[in-house]
Formats: sequence, C-alpha cells, structure tokens
Amino acid sequence: MGDPRKHRRKYTTPGHPWQKERIDRENKIVDEYGLKNKKEVWRHDSMLKQFKMQTKDLISRTDKQAEIEKELFIKKLEKLSLLPQNSKLEKVLELKLQNLLDRRLQTILVKKGLARTMSQSRQFVVHGHILINGKMVDVPSYLVNLNEENTIEFDLKSSLADPEHPERQSKQKEEKKDLKKEEEETEEIKEIVE
Repeated sequence: MGDPRKHRRKYTTPGHPWQKERIDRENKIVDEYGLKNKKEVWRHDSMLKQFKMQTKDLISRTDKQAEIEKELFIKKLEKLSLLPQNSKLEKVLELKLQNLLDRRLQTILVKKGLARTMSQSRQFVVHGHILINGKMVDVPSYLVNLNEENTIEFDLKSSLADPEHPERQSKQKEEKKDLKKEEEETEEIKEIVE
C-alpha cells in the first residue's frame, strides 16, 4: 500500500516573526478580504513570487522551448484575468498581491452582489451553496477563471437560490428601504406641521 504522502506547506513564512509594518499590512489585508488567517496571505504571496520568478527565468532564456513556455504562461495568466489580453511578459512583474486576491471566489461573490460581506461570502462557499459550471465549489480561495466568472450561481437545492431570501438582500434593496423610511418620516413631519 505504501507510505502516506507527506503534505508540504505551499507557502513560505516571513523571514522575521516580529516586524510591525508587515504585521499591520497583513492584518489590513486579512480584514479587507475576509481571510481565515495569515497563512492565506502567505500562500497567495508565495504564488505571486513564483509567478515573478518564472517570469524572470523566461525573460533571461532565449531558446525555442522558452518561447513556447512564455506563450503558455501568458495565456494562463490572461485566463485568470491577472493580465489584460495581448500583454507582454514584463507586465507580470507589476502584479501585486491585491490582484491575486481579487480573483478569489470569495471576493468575486461580493463584487457580483451575491453576498453582502466577505465573511458572508466565505460562509456561502464553505457551506456548499455556490456552483461554478454546475459543480459545487467549497474552497473560498479558488481562483476563478475569466470563463467561469459568469457561471457562478447558487445551488438550486439551496434556500439561498431564492432572490428574496433575507440573507441575499442586496445593498440596493437596503438603500431603497432607507429611502422609503426617510420619505415616510418627511411626510409625517409635513402632516404634523400642517
């Protein structure tokens, strides 16, 4: 049967554990993107570093295989919507951590208006309410391809599939309710004054 596979971490930790600037920056990112912990920040940061290292390697090489790898690498990043169409390889070096975090499923749910907050979108994903291309995805850090972005939807078996579900009330509906309350209050004030 063999030995079980040894799981290795897919990120590198910071070189020094107590740097106030880095800790504050990571805390801000964790709060802004609704991440579970700093390991998620480190994992995406390591992924970005790997992209940049691969880019530097491909730029320095001039052989035929390097040209093929450049094309495939650029297509991969364009598919993830990290680079615009027909961009050059040097653009990869300008990518920031926020570009990568914006492609997470958890973030895209909030941008599309399917969830009100990052923590709510994380809960929807983890609890299995979200489908991509008809398949359930329960990983909030899933990087959504450009083609898959339009296929994100709620599972039809889920109670959240109903647009009138209380947890799905969008900001627009809340703003409309607030406007109605304000109008009613102004009408009551007018009636009292008259």
